[in-house]
Amino acid sequence: MTEPATVIIDAAVLDASESEERAEPAWGAVVSLALGVFGLVTAEFLPASLLTRLAQDLGITEGAAGQAVTATAVVGAIAAPTMAIVTKRLDRRLVMWGLTVLLIVSNLLAAFASSLPVLLAARVVLGVALGGFWSMSAAMAMRLVPMRLMPRAMSIILTGVSVATVTAAPVGAYVGDIWGWRTAFMIAAVVGALALLVQIATIPRLPPAGAASFRTLLEVMKRPTIRAALLVVLLVASGHFAGFTYVRPFLEKVPALDIETISLVLLAYGIGGFFGNFAGGFMAERNLKAAVGLAPLLIALSALLLLVLGASPVVAAVAVAAWGFAFGAVPVGLQTWLVRAAPDQAESAGGLMVATFQVAIALGAVFGGLLVDHAGVASAFAYCGIATLLAALATFLLGPKSERA
Repeated sequence: MTEPATVIIDAAVLDASESEERAEPAWGAVVSLALGVFGLVTAEFLPASLLTRLAQDLGITEGAAGQAVTATAVVGAIAAPTMAIVTKRLDRRLVMWGLTVLLIVSNLLAAFASSLPVLLAARVVLGVALGGFWSMSAAMAMRLVPMRLMPRAMSIILTGVSVATVTAAPVGAYVGDIWGWRTAFMIAAVVGALALLVQIATIPRLPPAGAASFRTLLEVMKRPTIRAALLVVLLVASGHFAGFTYVRPFLEKVPALDIETISLVLLAYGIGGFFGNFAGGFMAERNLKAAVGLAPLLIALSALLLLVLGASPVVAAVAVAAWGFAFGAVPVGLQTWLVRAAPDQAESAGGLMVATFQVAIALGAVFGGLLVDHAGVASAFAYCGIATLLAALATFLLGPKSERA
C-alpha cells in the first residue's frame, strides 16, 4: 500500500501566488484526481485478495505470487522521487493522463498474464503509475484551486483512498471467486478508463514552471528525528505487508473460513482502516507520540491474537478488523511527525517517507513470501508482530518529544 497523505510536491508549483491566481476552483479536475487515486489503490490492493486463485492458475507458490506486491513497491519507490525530474518539461495534465494510461495497461497485462514474469511486468507498470501519481497529485491540486481551498481539495482526492481501502479487498475476493481473478483486474482497468475520460474532460493546461532537485532530500536525511521516523516507517510497513499480504491464505487454512466470510472479514478490515485514519488524526493533534506508537502496538497485538486464537472465526475477524483500524492510523501520525521534524522541508521529508514506505513494502513482501514458503503462513504473522512491536518501542524511545519534534 502507498501512503496517500504523504506526497512529493513539485518544487515548481510551491509558489502560493500561482494557486491564488486561479479565481475559480477546478473541482471537476480535483474529482478526476480522486478517481485516479481510487483506481490506483484498488489495483494495488487486488493481489492480497486474489492471491490463492492467482497462484493456482499460474502454477506458482503463494509466496511467489506475493512478489506482485514487491514489484509495485520497488518501482514505486524509484518513481515517486524521480517523476517530477523526468517529466520537468511536460505539461502536468499530459503527465497525469500518461500515468492513468499506465494504470489501465497494468491491469490489462495482469488480466491476460499467463506466467509470473508477465504478472510482475504488469505490476512494474503499476509501480510507475503509483509512484508518479503520488509525486504530483498534491502539486496539481495546488494549481487547480486557490490556496485557501487546498485542504478541501486534498480531502476530496484522498476520499478515493478511503473508498478503495474499504471496497477493493472484499470486492476483489468476491469477484475473483465468482468470475475469476482475471475479471477483477478487467474491472480495475475499466475504472482506470473512466478516470482517464474524466481527467481528459476536466484537467486544464498546467505548463511546467521549473525543475526539481534531490539536494534537499540528502539534507533532510541528516536530521536525527527524521532518521528515527523513517526507522519506524521501515519496521511498520515491512511488518504489515509481510503479514497482510498472506491474510487470505491464513483465513482459509486456520479458521477455515469460506469465501463469503473472508470477503466480510476483509470488508471489516477496510472499514476499520477508514475509521482508523480519522482516529489517528484526532490523536495526533493531542499526543503525537501516543498516536504514532499505539498504532503499531495494536497491529502487534492483532498478529498475536491471530497466532494464538486465530482458529476461532470470531477472534480472527475481530483481530483483522483491529489490524485495519491500527494500520489506518499509521500514515497520519507518521506524516505529522515528519512534517513537524522538518517544517522547512516538509515536501522533502514526505518524499523520503514515500520511498522508505515502498522499500519497506518490498522487503516485507519478499521476507513474508520466504517465510510462507518455508515455514508456513503463521511465521509471516510472527514476523509482523515482532517488527511492529519494535516500531512501537522505537517510537516511545526515540519519537517526538514535543509538539515541534
